[in-house]
Amino acid sequence: MFQLRKPPRSKSPSAPGSALVLLVALATVTSCAPQQNAAPQATTGSAAPTATSAAATPTGSVAAAPVTASPGATGTAGADELCGPGSAINFDQSQFQSSPNVDNKWFPLKPGMQYTTTGDVKSAEGTIKRTVIHSVTGLTKVIDGVKTQVLWDRDYADGELVESELAFFAQTESGDVWLFGEYPEEYEGGKFTGAPATFIHSLDEAQAGIAMQADPQLNLPSYVQAHAPKVDFLDCGQIIKQNDHVCVATGCYDDVLVIDERNPLEPAVGHQRKFYSAGTGLVKVTAVGGKDQETLDLVKIEQLTDAKLKEINQEALKLDQHAYQVSKSVYAKTDKAEVATGTSSGY
Repeated sequence: MFQLRKPPRSKSPSAPGSALVLLVALATVTSCAPQQNAAPQATTGSAAPTATSAAATPTGSVAAAPVTASPGATGTAGADELCGPGSAINFDQSQFQSSPNVDNKWFPLKPGMQYTTTGDVKSAEGTIKRTVIHSVTGLTKVIDGVKTQVLWDRDYADGELVESELAFFAQTESGDVWLFGEYPEEYEGGKFTGAPATFIHSLDEAQAGIAMQADPQLNLPSYVQAHAPKVDFLDCGQIIKQNDHVCVATGCYDDVLVIDERNPLEPAVGHQRKFYSAGTGLVKVTAVGGKDQETLDLVKIEQLTDAKLKEINQEALKLDQHAYQVSKSVYAKTDKAEVATGTSSGY
């Protein structure tokens, strides 16, 4: 993905996986949305990059659950500790807001905000240029009794659309942001080829996980960001650095939080570091290992007009509707997405 990360799975030039989940918010930026089927030209901010952060080394022990179980929680007693001791998923519907308002300072989701990241993927086959457009829609979708907010990602390789994805997030009353699933459509040569990596919490053994903790701290063990065994999806996150300094095209950021993300089910791919700025969100992604070395930088931040947000909502609804025909055994079992807001002022 965003974003999640995601979510965050490695892509090869011939077979892209889920789009990076990358969520950022900056209330004072305005612009126009790029067209859906053409990769936009990068627009830089006023501050040019002057430095990049070196990869941090993980500290502390491995694995502990950041969420405290409450009565009625599922995935507690006897649950698998997927990312190490103490990392069992503790999911409880009652912990979530009745309507999504994702305002975690590291992972804000404001309807009408749109972000562009660019970078490349280096592999044995060569290097491809990536552009990912992350649009925060005004849609909501109920998953397992929780109303989630919908993010729409479009992923381009060398200027060609290779993936269009919906991802679903909700925040607990205490401020943890959870990822509830992804629907990533894949394209080749401009033609739809399928959505084999689809997963939705509570269906086909998939489980929601924490995309961002309410109060991320060093020396806490790893936590599960989401788990979908039928599509080999398991992302584990661990805080490895605080107060880092990072510069990208949109400016220089202090107080940066660095999260190490890996997939134990596919140790050869998908190991990344993600850099989050407080009040802004994710600004940089670097590769740690794996056959596909992926890097991305935030290059453009936009606040869409109401007219552009309406277009984004309509396109995301089309994707939601198409998913019912494509993923009949999983996605078709969910409630349809709905328009909750058509203005960039939010819900």
